[in-house]
Order: sequence, then structure tokens, then C-alpha cells
Amino acid sequence: MDDRVAAAISHWAPRFTMNGVTAGDFERITGSLQSWDDWCAAWSEVGAEHEQAGRDALAAGRSMSGGAHLSQASVYYHFAKFLFVNDLAQMREAHAKAVRCLTDALPYLDPPGRRVEIPFEGSAMVGVLREPAGEGPHPVMIMIPGLDSTKEELRSTEDLFLSRGIATFSVDGPGQGEAEYDLAIRGDWEVPGAAIVDHLVTIGSLDPARIGVWGVSLGGYYAPRVASGEPRIKACIALAGPYNFADHWDERPSLTQEAFRVRSKSADMAQARAKAGELSLAGRAGLITCPLLAVMGKLDRLIPWQQAQRVVEEAAGPSELLLLEKGNHGCANLAPFHRYATADWAADKLGGRVAQPATAS
Repeated sequence: MDDRVAAAISHWAPRFTMNGVTAGDFERITGSLQSWDDWCAAWSEVGAEHEQAGRDALAAGRSMSGGAHLSQASVYYHFAKFLFVNDLAQMREAHAKAVRCLTDALPYLDPPGRRVEIPFEGSAMVGVLREPAGEGPHPVMIMIPGLDSTKEELRSTEDLFLSRGIATFSVDGPGQGEAEYDLAIRGDWEVPGAAIVDHLVTIGSLDPARIGVWGVSLGGYYAPRVASGEPRIKACIALAGPYNFADHWDERPSLTQEAFRVRSKSADMAQARAKAGELSLAGRAGLITCPLLAVMGKLDRLIPWQQAQRVVEEAAGPSELLLLEKGNHGCANLAPFHRYATADWAADKLGGRVAQPATAS
């Protein structure tokens, strides 16, 4: 097994199984992999199995199963491409399949979703809007993925907010998912963040006075950066986000460094490192006035937990740090010990619910 395959498994294994990959599939896909060059094809092969199961289910009129299979297939295709920037043609093909499967699954999810495209700087930011049952207007959580994640990966986290009466808008911003081909990674996320909010406030079923933002990994930087410049944000959650992405650059896996180079449109690694330094909350954290929750694992090998502590200490509004002593990057290895608490925190700040609605006897 080459170092890149070993690094992917070592750093991210719990993330795969928490976000829609079965443990059995993870073992059979990664167990025989020796070369990173085979990563995308191996994941795509099993993704195709799930996609076919979904298409067969839909053809037979079993729409619940069809939607579930296709949504799962989209996750497998996503993980085929997530850091596979060494072969951009193969990566893009897998990504197209991920987008297609999720798009086809959206009407059959519970609750269903719909694709939303927001024009931005000559291109578009594409998101998925899902709304909880019941009469609106609903509070809404903007959900921002990280360097190597996309909207296709966020289904299990969406469900936690939705069950608490909070709509979700999972979006590919600059350098992410469908936007990564035209729009480079950027530090000033208050700009794309404002464009996203501008669109959401036009949707009548959403409450413009109850908008939150959540982000994971590099998205855990983007979310507080949005909150630092967008007064319409009423709550912010940063999961495993950096204070300055250039800090500890040399300790990061080569897969992460190379993906950042490609998605920041940098000519070489020196320029990539310089651009990473533009992703900083210095002078910005103090502009965050809405409630802020930072979630961090003390054993995170990609982003030191002290960076989250620094954001919390500098924020101007009420802020708190949920630090899990044995948590890894994104605390995926301890998901039940932060996901429910995070969703409850969001419901408290945005006016959702933390208990099951009463049912008639």
C-alpha cells in the first residue's frame, strides 16, 4: 500500500462510515488497494453497484429504496473523487456521477430536496435545499463543506438539523464541488456568504431572521468568516476549522496540500502555501457577534485544537468550545458525542425544537 492510500485511511476512515459508506464496503474497497492511482476506480466500481440498485428500485416503483440507494451511490462517487487531483479527468467523471445520483435522489429523500443554483462571479454556487415537515417559515442552516468534501457528503448531518425543524442548504462554494472548476478557493467567504444569504431570504418558506451557518474542516473556517461580515447570520458552528490555514502546513498530508494547490488555482506549492495564509481569521474573529460554537477534537492531526480555542477567545459575541479529548479531525470517530449536542445548540439559537412533537393519542 502506498503512502497516499495509507494516509487517506489513517486520517479519514471514521468519516467515510459516518457519512454513508457501510463498514463492509469500506473494507472491501480499501482492503485490496495498493496504489493511490486505483483509488477513484475502486470507489466508482462499488458506487455503480449502489446506483444500479437505485435505478432498479425506481423502475420497480420502490421510490423510497431508490432514493436511498442513489443518495448512497452519490457518496461513494464523491469519495472516489474527494482528493483524486492527480487525474483530473477521472476525478471529474466520478464527480459528475455523484452529482447525477444525488440530483436524481432528491425527490425521494425524506424530507425531499431540490437543487438551487446561485449565480456568482460568472459561474454559480450550487446547493441542495431541504425543508422540514410542517408550516414555515423555517429557520435555515447554511452548510459549508471543506477542502475535500462537497454537498453530496452532508446528508447524515442535514438530517440532524431537519429533525429539529431547521431547513438545510448544503452548498458548493468557491473551490468546492461543482464550483471548483471555475471558482478558486478564497479567504473572504463573507462575499460568497452574502450572495447565498441574498438568495435564501427570497424564499418565502424560509425565515430571513433565523439563518445559521455551519462548516466542517476548511468549511469550519468559512462559516465564522461568513459570520464575521454578514449580520443576517444569527448562529455559527465551526467544526474542526482552522484559524489560519497556513499554520502547520508542512505537517499536513501531501494529499491535502496537493488538493489545496489545485483548488486554489496555484501554480506551485509555494504559491499554494502563500494562498493558504490568506485564509485567516486575524482581524475578523473579533467581528463575529452572533453566538458561536466551535467543535474540535484534541487528537486532530490536521488542525490543532488551539486554533479553535483562539477563534472562541477572539469572537465578540457569546462563544463556546466543545473539545472532545479523544476526537480526531472533524471528531468523526466520536460523532454521537458532538452531532446531537450541535444540533440541539442550533435549535436553541434558531428557534428549532429539541424534543419530539407531541402526537395525538
